[in-house]
Amino acid sequence: MDQDSHCTAERELLEAVSRITTFSTTSPPGEQQNQPKAEISGQRRKENPEKDVLQDSSSSLSPNSSMTTKELQEYWRNEKSQCRQVKLLFEIPSTRIVEHHLSKYVVYKIIILQTGSFDSNKSVIERRYSDFEKLHRNLLEEFSEEMEDMTFPKKTLTGNFTEEIINERKLAFKDYLRLLYSMKYIRRSKKFIDFLTRPELQEAYGCLRGGQYTRALEILLEVIGLQERLTRGNPASIVPTLCAIVVCHKDLENPERAFEYGEKALSRLRTHSSHRYYIPLLETMITLAYELGKDFLSLQEKLEEWKAKKDPVRVFTLKELAVREYVQ
Repeated sequence: MDQDSHCTAERELLEAVSRITTFSTTSPPGEQQNQPKAEISGQRRKENPEKDVLQDSSSSLSPNSSMTTKELQEYWRNEKSQCRQVKLLFEIPSTRIVEHHLSKYVVYKIIILQTGSFDSNKSVIERRYSDFEKLHRNLLEEFSEEMEDMTFPKKTLTGNFTEEIINERKLAFKDYLRLLYSMKYIRRSKKFIDFLTRPELQEAYGCLRGGQYTRALEILLEVIGLQERLTRGNPASIVPTLCAIVVCHKDLENPERAFEYGEKALSRLRTHSSHRYYIPLLETMITLAYELGKDFLSLQEKLEEWKAKKDPVRVFTLKELAVREYVQ
């Protein structure tokens, strides 16, 4: 389904949810159980017969689900916002030459900006020629047809460290990233997103495993903004990073901030209760809520409901899951 169709479907579902809310406050008790469900089903078939698949994907959001009306409205507001593509710009303002033991290479500083935003929203990463080369090779395996007309700057036998060659590559890599991002299927691909985020995430999780929570948190907070902009169509994909931030704040004895990021993670798992992070996150949020004097009964109810539906299986703690991320 393309982006426009997805947005249209989400708007129609949001309108249906609004009708449920209005109906639930005005209809007699005896009529509330059947009419909203039939109304949604009938409208979908009438207006969008080709989108019946949405009936199944949103069934967990029926009036009989465990989500409250407020949670439903918040969920669909978030879904609606996913329809708006975030446009990013790529700049390579500078480079540096690194000499390490017997190797020597150029590192390119990449600034990623959201159009129409202030500088506070920018992300800064560094990549070397071999990183770009690996990305190009990986993308060709999956998108050879889309990339058949794209050129990639070749290595030369000599002169790789001259100012002229470095400046040429700066411009070439800037145009290369711009072209990749302009292609919908490439910008959404795991290989492209990994190129922009994986090295930093690997460093952050390495720090987390080593107990360097302050440094890990610093890196994770830098990465999460970029991840959110790159994966707006797949909000659950950033849950591991959000949960790692929760773990860091919790171990740094900052339960308020841990709870804040935990709520963000839970909001992205409202329809993903089978996600491996769901139960460990719920358990952590219950502990944090109790510590902060917040209401934890609704969280406890969700946990008990899940346990009643599932067979008993071993569930890792949130921290145990986090330290297993990006283990080579």
